[in-house]
Formats: sequence, structure tokens, C-alpha cells
Amino acid sequence: MPRTHSHSQQQADALTVDDISFSYPNGHRVFSSFCLSARPGEFVAILGPSGCGKTTLLNLLSGFVQPQGGHITINQTAVHPERSELGYVFQAPQLFPWLSALENVRFGLRMTAEASEPVQRAQALQYLRLVGLENAAHRLPHQLSGGMQQRVSLARTLALEPSVLLMDEPFAALDAISRNSMNEETLRLWAELGQTVLFITHDIDEAVFLADRVIVLNIAPGGIHSELQIDLPRPRSNLKTRRLPAFLDYRNELMERISHVMEVSASTPHPHLQPELSA
Repeated sequence: MPRTHSHSQQQADALTVDDISFSYPNGHRVFSSFCLSARPGEFVAILGPSGCGKTTLLNLLSGFVQPQGGHITINQTAVHPERSELGYVFQAPQLFPWLSALENVRFGLRMTAEASEPVQRAQALQYLRLVGLENAAHRLPHQLSGGMQQRVSLARTLALEPSVLLMDEPFAALDAISRNSMNEETLRLWAELGQTVLFITHDIDEAVFLADRVIVLNIAPGGIHSELQIDLPRPRSNLKTRRLPAFLDYRNELMERISHVMEVSASTPHPHLQPELSA
């Protein structure tokens, strides 16, 4: 059920990455002695050019792949894909085309089998209502827009009530209007439910708009280039927040940091990497 959101609570970190190392089978090293943490209820955006290891990091955090060294914990316990505290929202919605929106949201609840079918349906409907799609409960995915499909995907993840939410560029494929709408929707849900969120993005404006803290990554295996606290008032809205002088200041600061990462990268050839940033 929805939880109270508080940034003032003095708690142990919800997520800890302790001195991890990871290389691909071809020998390409992505992380070396990499450390990262997130506080309970914190919204962290991870920003960087293609090839810095953002998606690999989320795969490590989710337990889909294992580091060759170091440790990753969620709520002080080793991470693995079946952890109920962990939710993952992919870049593409990945809905079952033969299931209605309601049944897509209920799918994870069916797999856990911790409640009766009527209770599962009620909970699935609750989260569809939370993302504004109660009236689309019986539509199939092909009858929904891209933004609506991503809302169903988000509802399916939230229905399992994870405490840590990993989001891998979930709105990258949407048009600008839908993307801005989903940014606001994400913050509304985060404020209501209180998850710790790690949000991967190539979009500097999106990172500033969403996050409490933005982490800028170097080209792999360079690790973290820098971090920037985003002290903008909440709740945030596209109409008001993006017009604030401080929003532009944060945006420009991150542009400078990303430019520095790219300049350093350019001095060391990486023929297999292409920059993928938007502002």
C-alpha cells in the first residue's frame, strides 16, 4: 500500500554498491572499484554518454549480472532478481499483447500467488487507477498509446510494491509532450509511494527535473565523474520548474560536466562508442 515519503529520516542506505568491478567476456572493463549509494526515498538520476556503463550498472543492481568483485546490497541484503523489494522499469514497456491492461498489471501478482484472484484484481485496478488508466483496464496493449503502455508497465512494477525502483530510460521512445507528462506522473507517484529511485537518462533536462541528485559517469571504466545535488522546490511541474533560473543553472552546469567527459573521451579513441545525449 502507499507509504509516506520522507527525506528527513535517518536510515541506512537503501542501495549500496561497494567497490565493484565488472568486465565483459571480451575483456572490456566497465567498472573498477566502483562505489555508489542511495538513501531511502531518494531520487537519483544517472547521466552520461553512451559507453559509460549506465545500463550495465542497472543490470548489476538488479542482479541480472554479477560483478567480478565487490558487493551490491538492497536494504543491507545481497541483490538478486527475485528480490521483492526491487522493481525494474525497462526502456520498452514489454507488455503481453494478448493480455488486457488489468491482466498485464496483475501478472506479477499472479506469479507471487500471495493473494486470491479477486484481491489481485483489486490491487491491479488500484495501481491502474494510480497511473490514471482505470478506464482502460480492459484494453489490449495495441489499443493504447505508447505513453499509456508505459503507464501500464509502471503500474505493473508498482503493484508489487518495491522499495527500490530501477528505471532504464523508460520514456526515451515517447514524443516530447508524452515524455514531459510521464516525468510529472513519475514524480507524483514517487511522492505518494516513497520508493528509492535510480533513473537512467541521456536527457540533461529530464535529470534536473526529476532528481534530488544527479550522478555523472565517465566513459567506462572511469566510474563517477561528479555528483550534483538538485535543490529545486517540490512538487515540480513542467510549467513552473523548467522556467526557474536555478533550473537553467543546473542544466548548464551539467552540460559543462558532460562536455568535459566527452573531451576527455575524445583524447582516448573509443571507436565502438557513440555519444547519445540530449538537452
